[in-house]
Amino acid sequence: MMTKDQQREDKLKALPVSPGVYLMRDALGDVIYVGKAAVLRSRVRSYFQSPDGLHQRTRALVSEIADFEVIQTATESEAFLLEDSLIKRYQPRFNVRLRDDKRYPYLKMTNEAFPRVRIVRRRYPDGARYYGPYTNAKAMRATLKLAQKLFPIRTCSLDLPLKSPRRPCLNFHIGRCSGPCAELISTSAYGQLVDQAGLLFEGRISGLIARLRKSMNHAAASEEFERAAHLRDQLNSLQRSLERQSVVLNDHLDRDVLGFAAEKDRVCALTFVVRGGRIAGQQTIFLSAPDDVDPSEILEAFITQYYATASSIPRELLLPSDIEHADLFRDWLSGLRGRSVDIKVPARGEKRALVVMASENARYALLQDLKQTTLKKESSSALIELVDGLSLGGYPQRIEAFDISNTQGEEATGSMVVFENGSPRRDAYRHFKVHLAGKPDDYAMMKEVVRRRFRRGLAELSNPTLARGKFSELPDLLLIDGGKGQLKVAVDVLRELNIEGIDVIGLAKRHEEVFKPGQSQSIQLPMESDALLLLRRIRDEAHRFAISYHRRLRSQRSLSSVLDDIPGIGPKRKSSLMKAFGSVDRLTHATAEEISLGAGVSEALAEKIVSHLQEESQDTS
Repeated sequence: MMTKDQQREDKLKALPVSPGVYLMRDALGDVIYVGKAAVLRSRVRSYFQSPDGLHQRTRALVSEIADFEVIQTATESEAFLLEDSLIKRYQPRFNVRLRDDKRYPYLKMTNEAFPRVRIVRRRYPDGARYYGPYTNAKAMRATLKLAQKLFPIRTCSLDLPLKSPRRPCLNFHIGRCSGPCAELISTSAYGQLVDQAGLLFEGRISGLIARLRKSMNHAAASEEFERAAHLRDQLNSLQRSLERQSVVLNDHLDRDVLGFAAEKDRVCALTFVVRGGRIAGQQTIFLSAPDDVDPSEILEAFITQYYATASSIPRELLLPSDIEHADLFRDWLSGLRGRSVDIKVPARGEKRALVVMASENARYALLQDLKQTTLKKESSSALIELVDGLSLGGYPQRIEAFDISNTQGEEATGSMVVFENGSPRRDAYRHFKVHLAGKPDDYAMMKEVVRRRFRRGLAELSNPTLARGKFSELPDLLLIDGGKGQLKVAVDVLRELNIEGIDVIGLAKRHEEVFKPGQSQSIQLPMESDALLLLRRIRDEAHRFAISYHRRLRSQRSLSSVLDDIPGIGPKRKSSLMKAFGSVDRLTHATAEEISLGAGVSEALAEKIVSHLQEESQDTS
């Protein structure tokens, strides 16, 4: 019977001398490493030679290898793509890999007679044009918004062209669509819009400006003045975008500049996207890496996994240090691009300074990420403690807290703050202006605010045309600032609206007691526990948010009253002054010139306002 070593030796002898991918498995059969090779036989055999020449991490890998398998590919380029796919599939712990295997979004220009732009997560060989991937979704949406403003490409899902034209929708009338459904634009003219939007998505603003300027001059020479004016407005918008891009190199070559920073098992790779000599954007990607990994392997892993799915490959790649298989990567990237690609490690000058700047930015991004990770771990611990301490029905990923603020019933306001995974989500905070009349009633005010919040949420969830509204995400835990009374009104609202599955608690300030529905006794969490500290933080944030809105309303009301007493100020001027200054205090400390410029009123009226406020001040003193 053959020993395991003999079986392995026979398997090594049978390895092909072709390009491909190899997978290393441990005793449990799990894939622990995926690699690529130009010649599988020599590469795989190198792992099982004398351990003296192996890197410490490679020796650790070899010690766990129980078996291996290989997959042959026709070309080295195919091996690159297959390696990327298998790393994402198995997430082997000895590989450097994109963290969490995020699928970054792309902008897709559909393959239709009248294309439209969509945000997608995958690329398919469907003839469409893809731009990305974008690691910064906010920047991507800003670019898309600018494109939709400048180049009115349709957003509808109609199958165009139609058999007979129809009336154009509202988007056409507000300049957000060129009306192909109504046959108001030809396929060739629409194709020009698509090409121009594509240049914008690629970051080639300089080239786009040159093309639009040529079209504008041609339109003006042909006396198409309305079209020339429209092109001029497009040029002005693009010129402002171009001015925000830094000029870094004067050779106008398209290149990506890569910097990276590593801290234990975390790596941040940051790429400056340089187009036409200007930084058109940056991509920040985080990777997981085993300890003591070589910088060359980090760079090679990033290049493989990032460019395997990239929609465009630049003419040049600037790296912070050498990579072991530079020629192999150069050939692979050139094959993807269809033209030659250079890989360089600049030693001095402007290019080196750019690489250093990319690495410094990567270092900063990594430190910020590590800080966020620490906070998330602490928050996760507090949330788990909260589930146990309060016997909650589930993990409170989304917590919403409500508070009421008023002065003897006047200018009553409600606040809703949102925490997700223990961290504030400020874009989801909401203010409510309470509409109750009569004497102050804190319970009724809380009931109104909670009812309005959940009614809006249910309405949005039942609207099939609304993908995501302001209130459509419902909480896992509702935190009410107050004791049994405030808690009861919140529970009554949920029961009234037939909403189930949401935990509700009240947090009373006096002894920091937690109240739950149906329980007469309060729950006392340890004063220094992470769970109670988190609840207090959320409750205090809701209070701060309610107070700030209440003060603003009070201040506006006081300003409104003061302005009512000044002759010559009608509703329009009053609105301008309130918008510009917001409070009596700010208006009192403003000069006549500042009032005139800020609110657009005459100097004479501004002087009158200053004089009136001074008299008011003397009377009160």
